[in-house]
Amino acid sequence: MEMKKLRWAMDGSFWDLDMSTPRTLDGLARPIPGDPLPLGLTRGARLSRPKQIDFMQRFMTTPFVPSYAAANGFNLQRVLTIPISDNWFGTLLGQFNLQRFVSSVKKSGKTTPPDSASSWMQSIGTHLRDKSLYALSFCSDFLLTPDDTLVFSVEAYGDDKKARKKALFQHKFPHHNLTVEAVWPGLFVDKPGNYWDVPFSMSLDLASVASDSGASYHICAHHNSGSPERLDSGQSDGVPASLLPGLSVTSAFSFKKNIELWRSNAQKLRMVQPYDIFLSNPHVSASGIIGAAMTASFGDSSVRSQIADDDPEGFRGFSIRAPEVKSAFLADIFASASFTAQHGNFQRLFLDLTRFHARLDFPSGSKFLSGATHLAQDFFNSQQPNLEAIQDICPNATLSLQQQIAGPFSFRVDSGVAVELKDQDWNIRVDKPVFALEYALQVLGSAKAVAWYSPKHQECMIELRFYET
Repeated sequence: MEMKKLRWAMDGSFWDLDMSTPRTLDGLARPIPGDPLPLGLTRGARLSRPKQIDFMQRFMTTPFVPSYAAANGFNLQRVLTIPISDNWFGTLLGQFNLQRFVSSVKKSGKTTPPDSASSWMQSIGTHLRDKSLYALSFCSDFLLTPDDTLVFSVEAYGDDKKARKKALFQHKFPHHNLTVEAVWPGLFVDKPGNYWDVPFSMSLDLASVASDSGASYHICAHHNSGSPERLDSGQSDGVPASLLPGLSVTSAFSFKKNIELWRSNAQKLRMVQPYDIFLSNPHVSASGIIGAAMTASFGDSSVRSQIADDDPEGFRGFSIRAPEVKSAFLADIFASASFTAQHGNFQRLFLDLTRFHARLDFPSGSKFLSGATHLAQDFFNSQQPNLEAIQDICPNATLSLQQQIAGPFSFRVDSGVAVELKDQDWNIRVDKPVFALEYALQVLGSAKAVAWYSPKHQECMIELRFYET
């Protein structure tokens, strides 16, 4: 799942949610839209980073919230809430780079003689005045109506990194969610895990409210301007095409069906509240999704990967391209199947929750059908199966396992499974695993504090999650 919401995602990987990362103060990076999937949408309510830290300070006696990224080091964060009126408040998030501070103190200790005129306390004060140790974010939340929210935020970094600004408007319709967002620069992450800064990015997303079963759809308009660069390095080589300047409009429609295979009828412990009400029923279930997605793009971002003999990853769906006017239209079908099994009611002190989830995603139906057709031809012609055709029908697999350790504490691991076929060798490897320790906040019914670590990115964060399974 790679730093996403660490949830049991039941909608497949097609509506890619924002990914959690400690690389910025707001703790978010957007996935790069694909061809035409994933959509790269921001969907669903999420507690902002300042609100998470404020909650932990108020109700979990946490004076500082730590985070770690190999590129930034070990940081401590704290929030100050500024109430302005009944429907308007601000938050000031401060970050201190503890690892950089300790390193500078040790370095100066080696170069400064013991009998130096400056005292040890003066040396510490000098290092604390180093502005590169600090970062500051101010966020202003306006509750315009019970259904309308307007948010402005700005981030500043003492080590001369680019300041980040964001404007966000959200409206809740009876059966839809509308999100309009502008960020400059916008932080994106590609499949290999590289971070990209886009000078200006604006998006509009209209999505139907998610349901356990039935139809849903998304419409998203996305505009980029400026030349994208790799985060921190400033290099602009190998830029993903969908981040280039231009406008793209994507729509997707899907139908989902849940099937409950088994549910326990055994009585729960009386007078004992489960640590999480959403994880209190042993069951076995399956679900399936099938849908179609279309993307119309204009400008430099309309450049998309072309299918070629030496490009097995090329787009194989329906496409119309007009290079002379820098525009393209892409369409494809997709499908997903998932399986979930849970044992235990999450009420007892030890080993009362074991949960397993597996998901198979087929992001390109045309690619799957093409591979299946080639394999069928090889079978009827008594020929050896083509490795590329076998690769085409292999889905993107995601596995998740959660196990209660003691009381409200549980351990969880989410990981993709990648299959690579080369020269008759089947190379199966773990893809971007994420390890997490979860603490269920029993008094809130369904909430948890999550400390996760991603070996791929060498990043670690502590977050809050509400009503997520």
